[in-house]
Amino acid sequence: MLTHLQIRDFAIIDAVELELHAGLTVLTGETGAGKSIVVDALQLLAGGRAGAEVVRHGAERAEIAATFDLTQAPRELKQWLEEQSLGGATELSVRRVVGSDGRSRAYLNGQSVAVQMLREAGSILIDIHGQHEFQSLTRSAPQRELLDGYGSLNASVGQVGIAHRVWLELLNRTLALESQARDRDAKLELLRYQMSELKALQLKPGEAEALAEEAGRLANRGRLAAGAQAALAALYEEDHQSAHGMVSRAVQSLRALAALDAKLAAVLPLLEEAAVHVREAARELERYGESLELDSARQEEVQRRLAAVEELARKHHVAPAELPAHAERLVTELETLERADTDLADLRRELAAALQAYRAQAQQLSGKRMATARVLARDISARMQTLGMAGGRFEADVTQDGNAEPAQHGIDQIEFRVTANPGSPPRALAKVASGCMVFDEVDAGIGGAVAEIVGRELRSLGVRAQVLCVTHLPQVACQAHHHLRVTKHSDGRSTRTTLTELNGDERVEELARMLGGVEITAKAREHARDMLSAATLSGTAAGSKPGASRGAGTRDADKGDTVRQPRPPALRRR
Repeated sequence: MLTHLQIRDFAIIDAVELELHAGLTVLTGETGAGKSIVVDALQLLAGGRAGAEVVRHGAERAEIAATFDLTQAPRELKQWLEEQSLGGATELSVRRVVGSDGRSRAYLNGQSVAVQMLREAGSILIDIHGQHEFQSLTRSAPQRELLDGYGSLNASVGQVGIAHRVWLELLNRTLALESQARDRDAKLELLRYQMSELKALQLKPGEAEALAEEAGRLANRGRLAAGAQAALAALYEEDHQSAHGMVSRAVQSLRALAALDAKLAAVLPLLEEAAVHVREAARELERYGESLELDSARQEEVQRRLAAVEELARKHHVAPAELPAHAERLVTELETLERADTDLADLRRELAAALQAYRAQAQQLSGKRMATARVLARDISARMQTLGMAGGRFEADVTQDGNAEPAQHGIDQIEFRVTANPGSPPRALAKVASGCMVFDEVDAGIGGAVAEIVGRELRSLGVRAQVLCVTHLPQVACQAHHHLRVTKHSDGRSTRTTLTELNGDERVEELARMLGGVEITAKAREHARDMLSAATLSGTAAGSKPGASRGAGTRDADKGDTVRQPRPPALRRR
């Protein structure tokens, strides 16, 4: 729902800010006051074409900003916002700026976006109807959703969607297995050869790392041996300069002195322990040196095995350390291919069963749609007779292609067609969107009883959706839940337009002006009060409170042939 609209420096509007509400809001005013400029601003906000001519004379840029309440936004809009990473908020701010050079910028929730993206959002948020259509393009998907909503078929649509997802998942698995099966023999031969190579190598987990470490040690054997021997000599083998010899002499000296001073006795255990550690380190160095001499014959063996490991790793495009895990993956792949024939046959049976289940659900949904379409056609055709379109006819065609590939919404194609004149073939009907609906003088050329009926239908439509209507007819204006007057002011040098919300006597005066012309008489005011009272009483009797749910009926279409019959959207003469 559109809750706030701000227009600055657009056409002859310098600054207008409106708080908008649910229900039917009418815009009235003298001819040429600029009522349709508000519609033009909304059209620009919905992604319409913009040029420098829309900027008010003398201004640098025109700016239109709006806030939409998303609490009851249509599912199509919420899904679109999620796809654009704009979902999750309870409000959506939309802004369009047009510079005096004709360049245009668009914003959604403060984020700069392409005009095309603004146009996609606008096609859902705002549906503008006028003597020259701006939107309301004929699309099968919105018509299908409207029919499903009219007949309360969403539960059945959901079941078809689940059946479609099951079928699609099985189809993708089947196609993948069939793709593997096409070159199965060649793959089996390759996998078996690769497995034989890996099995012959018999590489254990962690062995590649150990081989690399050992090869590095053997390559530096001479340096390591010399260093270990030098350390051994410094620790133990040099008679007078070795660490062990010096520690031993220190121990002997302190033992002789400990009898003279007990404090020196406390140092003796530390030196004795150091002597033990030096001896153990010397023995380890001796063993290490002997191992280097014994490993001299292994260097060539390690290099050969490490080269074999690295060559096989390159062939398989993995690191040497990953070869054991890669071998396990190949085993799994080989087992899968070897049983592929059996798995593929099972999958094809499951796929056929899923397709049959989908078609059964889709056929049930199709039958419900056909029943709903008949009720909808009768309901709207009957309403057309009261709108000055005697003999007019509305049709909702539901056609199906049982051989078509399954779709999430079922097997039906929906097309709405209408003719306002007897004998004329029905033509495609534009969709009615779920957002803010704007009617720009769609009541032109009618009057009297038909005008009153149109006003009632617009009010009824305003019960379920937000409606803005530019009108010259008091019969329509009196039915509004909210009334805005558009006024043009001029000081001889510049012209500007203002909008004022009317209440009470102000609204009576405006209706009297629309009824009586230039001179407003007491009789015109009395007539205006009568029209407002009658509209209020009629609305109260019909329960036409903005935001209230409407619809009476019979059984849900999911449970029988009859369907809930809410009031359909008001149709306009073409």
